[in-house]
Amino acid sequence: MAELDGPKLDGPKIEPRSGNAKQLVVFLHGYGADGNDLIEIGRAWQGMLPDAAFVSPHAPRPCGQAPVGREWFPLTFRDPNERWVGVNAAAPGLDAFLDAELKRRNLPPSALALVGFSQGTMMALHVGVRRAVPPAAIVGYSGMLVVPENIEPDAFAAEIRSKPPVLLIHGDADELIPVQAVLHAAQGLAALDVPVQWHISSGIGHGIDQEGLRHGGEFLARQFATRK
Repeated sequence: MAELDGPKLDGPKIEPRSGNAKQLVVFLHGYGADGNDLIEIGRAWQGMLPDAAFVSPHAPRPCGQAPVGREWFPLTFRDPNERWVGVNAAAPGLDAFLDAELKRRNLPPSALALVGFSQGTMMALHVGVRRAVPPAAIVGYSGMLVVPENIEPDAFAAEIRSKPPVLLIHGDADELIPVQAVLHAAQGLAALDVPVQWHISSGIGHGIDQEGLRHGGEFLARQFATRK
């Protein structure tokens, strides 16, 4: 595989509790954070996923709005298509990272799960349904499905290469990405025949509560179990 131009992704890792990785869970953080923001979720999930290795790469770009944070793509909110341009620009680097991590651990592509938060959910959904081999699962917190303006449904559907099971979790008090985004994403994925479930966390803003964490971990454990 040829090296792609741009920064090589890396970030904090947690090794499997069992000692031998049979699955790989990749966390994709939100805008203005970095890989350290989500990696501890892996520790919370180790009891449910003892054979999983966890990695949380730092996004490739310094964040324009957070001096010490990172971004998968810039956000100015001036261009209605900037998210679409952004996810497409960031996708090749993330895809290459996923392939490299799987190869490094001698795992098949089907042993992968993606877990995103906010902008990381946008990346997880965009990349996950375009991989040649479906990931075992995608869990998206407080995010959205990025769809370009004025695209024909058939043209968008033609880009979809895989249909992994998806769980979307969103707080009903989210002030940054309104909770309606989870319903739009669920409808959009269902229209593509992607199996999708969702959970709305009562009273939660732009964040993840303990119930949401439990739902996410249990979902991954169930999906990985079907791959054995």
